[in-house]
Amino acid sequence: MRFGARLLLMFVLGYAFPAQAQNALNTKGDNIVGTYQGVQKNDKFKVKVTRQSDGTYKAQIFWVEHDTDSDGKKILDEKNPDKSLRSTPCDRIVLFSGLQYNEKEQCWDGTKIYDPHRGIRAKMKAWFTEDGRLCVKGTLLAFSESVYWERLR
Repeated sequence: MRFGARLLLMFVLGYAFPAQAQNALNTKGDNIVGTYQGVQKNDKFKVKVTRQSDGTYKAQIFWVEHDTDSDGKKILDEKNPDKSLRSTPCDRIVLFSGLQYNEKEQCWDGTKIYDPHRGIRAKMKAWFTEDGRLCVKGTLLAFSESVYWERLR
């Protein structure tokens, strides 16, 4: 097969079988349930993803490496646009709820993820990469950011 034909075949197969669907972890909705460690803006955190009674998924932080300020006080979610949540300790923040498994695309989507560093919510999509990390992608307008979470054993 000539180089051009092979390149075209690889291009077509790349669209027919996206990288996110190549990991067997993407084939069942409940595979996302578990505990993970992530890093964003040099802040390490741990999060627990649980299945809710309605079949959707929720993620809540349960540990943050630097959870106190210089005075020794617990850091609060002061940038939250919902004023009633601004007194939530940083190690209790809900990052998303209502996440749904998209069987057709073999990923999780259908909700927004909260970014406590910026105090914003962005459209969310998640999938497992080939190396088993959970890619969590937030998109707001035309801007996207992906964070990779490692599953904890």
